[in-house]
Amino acid sequence: RVIVSDVQGTTRDAIDTPFKFNDKEYMIIDTAGIRKRGKIYENIEKYSILRAQSAIERANVVLVLIDGELGIREQDKHVAGLAHEAGKGVIIVYNKWDTVEKDDKTMNKITKEIRAHFKYLDYAPIAFVSAKTGSKVNQLIPLIDTVHDYCTMRIATNVLNDVILDAQMMNPPKPHNGRQLKILYSSQVAVEPPTFVLFVNDPELFHFSYKRYLENKLREAFGFVGTPLHIMVRKK
Repeated sequence: RVIVSDVQGTTRDAIDTPFKFNDKEYMIIDTAGIRKRGKIYENIEKYSILRAQSAIERANVVLVLIDGELGIREQDKHVAGLAHEAGKGVIIVYNKWDTVEKDDKTMNKITKEIRAHFKYLDYAPIAFVSAKTGSKVNQLIPLIDTVHDYCTMRIATNVLNDVILDAQMMNPPKPHNGRQLKILYSSQVAVEPPTFVLFVNDPELFHFSYKRYLENKLREAFGFVGTPLHIMVRKK
């Protein structure tokens, strides 16, 4: 069904593989391998990148694979960025864990390294697996289910407004030019990713740092593991 190899660029097309696990149906989209741009010699390689981007668009949850032997590459960041910008659920999968020389501090060290390189994916869980030995691969499906549940989660409007109100009371927005931001009403308008609209007195007063603060409060209250959150502001 799928030809695989350690040689980069073996997979030229995105292959769809349907399967059933615990009476639930899934579809794996095995993306075409993406090489560094400087190593793209053939037109078919350029086409592979487009196919991989298309696969990301079609997916509900994107597993960003890091090769444990090669470490984190710029191309990994590029692919992860595409998934993040597309608003997809993301899991970072560190493969070939069996080849890594490790002690009791190795996993923590690599986790910190991943977080440093993928700062915008601080919401994404990290799984350490070995495709070759099968180690911890069985943990991926429950993790995928969890991330997808959070991607499709809807929050009741009254509960959402309570959380936003509490957040404002705990840390009021700082005044700007003598005026202060007031969030008057909040509503969730979409899922995949969860998208929220805040109706405010003046959108110009809504600073990026306060948006980040509210996002953290929403994650504290509801989890939202593995999913980006979109917060938009509108004038009341």
